[in-house]
Amino acid sequence: MVNFESLFGGVYKNKKVLLTGHTGFKGSWLALWLQQMGAIVYGYSLENQDEVNHLSLLNLDIEEKIGDIRNGEVLQQYFNDIQPDIVFHLAAQALVRKSYDDPVETFSTNVMGTLNIFEASRKTPSVKAIINVTTDKCYENKEWEWGYRENEAMGGYDPYSASKGCSELLTSSYRNSYFNNNDYGKNHNVLLASGRAGNVIGGGDWAVDRLIPDIIKAAAIKKTVLIRNPLATRPWQHVLEPLSGYLTLGYKLLQKEISVADGWNFGPDINSNIQVGDIVKLSNEYWNAIQIEISKNTNEHHEANLLMLDCTKANKNLKWNAVWGIDKTIDKTISWYKSYYENNKLLSLEDLTEYISDAQSANILWAI
Repeated sequence: MVNFESLFGGVYKNKKVLLTGHTGFKGSWLALWLQQMGAIVYGYSLENQDEVNHLSLLNLDIEEKIGDIRNGEVLQQYFNDIQPDIVFHLAAQALVRKSYDDPVETFSTNVMGTLNIFEASRKTPSVKAIINVTTDKCYENKEWEWGYRENEAMGGYDPYSASKGCSELLTSSYRNSYFNNNDYGKNHNVLLASGRAGNVIGGGDWAVDRLIPDIIKAAAIKKTVLIRNPLATRPWQHVLEPLSGYLTLGYKLLQKEISVADGWNFGPDINSNIQVGDIVKLSNEYWNAIQIEISKNTNEHHEANLLMLDCTKANKNLKWNAVWGIDKTIDKTISWYKSYYENNKLLSLEDLTEYISDAQSANILWAI
């Protein structure tokens, strides 16, 4: 039996946690986890436009405000009203191909929206910690056969990736200018970190133009799905993996561990860096309704073929490690959707409980 409230040293119980992007895929899972730990969760996000919404299915008892992070005045008022202890910033325009169609929305949301979060935090005395969630795509991708480390150059070929590189530069700027680690406890009381994750999958994602949601939505109506780039290699991980990393950052920041106010990679082990085509084949083993066809369109937008993360820093300094390998990640992901579509049953809490139990069995520090 998992004692949720004791996780991460029990630091989240009764803490006021502001979660931006709570209506999204990762945000909904994080809201579930935080609530189970006894946190007082406040959500701030746009309405979810996907055909199904994981957060609504979970039916969590949290306070939420539907709003746009680009509206700094409304955002600041919400900060003033709730006086959060810690901010997890996940709200973003998170789709690569959409960023080609609407670069203005992408940059304004991911850069200026993040600026508004930092400004609101700076002007709210209750805030003690901020975690800005970005992506592995923030790095200047040189198609290396080894993982990117936290001190690699920021970059971005497409507008989405570039906007997240900008968000990381903005984070560094605010950490130096307003939340300087050397001035902590003297001129300010805020610690700011960022988390960079790989390709995150799991149940409850129905976003457009993502591999797993695309193949699941096609399988649900017995259609074949087109796969654009079967040879692309990505660091696949279950959604709970980076969330455990973000929660670890929050725990240590709230414990006033100044050295943790930095950028961190949260990716899978090396064996989970596999090709898109292999992910689809594995998925079919767990649900044979999944059928694919390789796209013949040669006019697609640029997509990286090789992208991996080096997580040595988090492994060593945070004692954070991935819990599930690629086989279990695919099993839990596809089984979640199969249960939803065939039995109308959500496995979210069961999956979270099993993940924590497996982390405890592996003696992962945050779980014991």
